[in-house]
Amino acid sequence: MSALQQFRTQLKPGRVYRREELLQFSSSVDRVLKSLLEARLLEKAGAGLYYRPKKSIFGLTPPGERELIEAFLKDRDYLLVSPNFYNSLGVRTTQLYNTTVVYNRKRHGHFTLAGKRFEFRMKPRFPKILSEEFLLVDLMNNLNSLSEDRELVAESVRRRSTRMNREKLLKAARLYGKVATRRFFESLRSK
Repeated sequence: MSALQQFRTQLKPGRVYRREELLQFSSSVDRVLKSLLEARLLEKAGAGLYYRPKKSIFGLTPPGERELIEAFLKDRDYLLVSPNFYNSLGVRTTQLYNTTVVYNRKRHGHFTLAGKRFEFRMKPRFPKILSEEFLLVDLMNNLNSLSEDRELVAESVRRRSTRMNREKLLKAARLYGKVATRRFFESLRSK
């Protein structure tokens, strides 16, 4: 069996591969990768990352965000957040953003993977799953980078926080908030 045939049988649709993972199939991995890319059996997702597209009724599709991020980070310890999620809080945020933020402990910067833009931010702490409290704290952490009227949003956050579990919200602010964010939520405690 040729190296190209061996690659074809090993590569699963929708899966992302790092170049070093593919070394086990061939000593001339770069030549085989070039052939697979030309034949469109593999697509390049980023530096050293490749994926086998899935076939769907709409044509070839890239892998999911989680598959890309886990291959890129070589880790499952991350949290996906989008500024679009703030819109669900009912605090006067309505803009749509074309980026996904990835809180993680390994990488920092803007990267495009399989045509999708990600902003990787290294953080010492972030929750395993999103909660309303974390999103509200994260919104206040990032308020200056949003396109909305900051004062209106902050006032809406004040009102929204009165309908939430104060202790959970303060705990989230202490764990994940910047200094100004912690002060903001602490000041609401006394009101």
